[in-house]
This record gives sequence, structure tokens and C-alpha cells, in this order.
Amino acid sequence: MLRPLVPEDRERLIEILSDPTVQQWWDSRGPEHSAHELLEEDEVVPFAIELDGELIGSIQYAEENEPDYRHAGIDVFVGAANQGRGYGTEAVRTLARWLLEVRGHHRLTIDPAADNVRAIRAYEKVGFRRVGVMRQYERRRDGTYHDGLLMDLLAGELR
Repeated sequence: MLRPLVPEDRERLIEILSDPTVQQWWDSRGPEHSAHELLEEDEVVPFAIELDGELIGSIQYAEENEPDYRHAGIDVFVGAANQGRGYGTEAVRTLARWLLEVRGHHRLTIDPAADNVRAIRAYEKVGFRRVGVMRQYERRRDGTYHDGLLMDLLAGELR
């Protein structure tokens, strides 16, 4: 189930964002910073991914509303205990459908680390296609930069 994130989710969010399998790919500034951004910044619209009443991850979107470039971008993470079970894939599919059908977008983007094979496979299951590698796209926690993979999905490609 997807639901809006609420301030009461902060501790669980920090716990999930502290998981090494999430930290490896997420914000280099740390779990507290990421939780703050998700709960209190206006740049993204965050949702909790909930399973049997438990917060297991988060998915969020940001919109570009300039008419000539209108699209939405998605980002997602799921804690280690629930990775590899299809929950992240289903959350991406659900949010993508809503962004296309309700918000009226014709194109969605997602930008995993180029070496995040599990995430790329999940996004391809939903219909995202590889556009290209963005060299030294994002900084990791150790201060080094890594490549990102730009992927997109057009309205008729959702699976």
C-alpha cells in the first residue's frame, strides 16, 4: 500500500535509510538529512510503502511542469528485509500508473546508479527503458562520483 509519509514515520525512515543496502545507493549526506528532505521539503512528493501496516520503504516523485518539458521523475527505496520480493517494482508501477493516468504525464524518468543492477531490472519490469549513462552523475558517501543511468517510460509503455 502507498500512503502519504507523515512526521511519525521519521524514526522508521531513518532506520531504513541507515540500512547499508539502502545507504549504498542513497543520499551521501546521511539518513537524518534524507528523512528531513522527504518529510519537510517541497521538492518531492513522498509516499510510504507499507506492508501489513509496517513502513518498508518510500517512493517519491517530482514534477517538471514547464509545458514544453512536462514530465515526472520517480525515486524509491526499500529496506533490506523486503528487497527482492517485488514490493519496490509494484510501488513503481502503481505510482507510474497514477502519474500517467491521473496527473496526465506522458513521460516519466528514473535515474538509478549505473551499477545498481537490481534496481535497473525492477524498473525494466515496469517498462522503463535505458536512455543513456550520465557520467560521474552522483556523489557517494565516500566522496567519489559514480555514473547514473537515465531511464524513461512513455505513457504507452507501462507494463
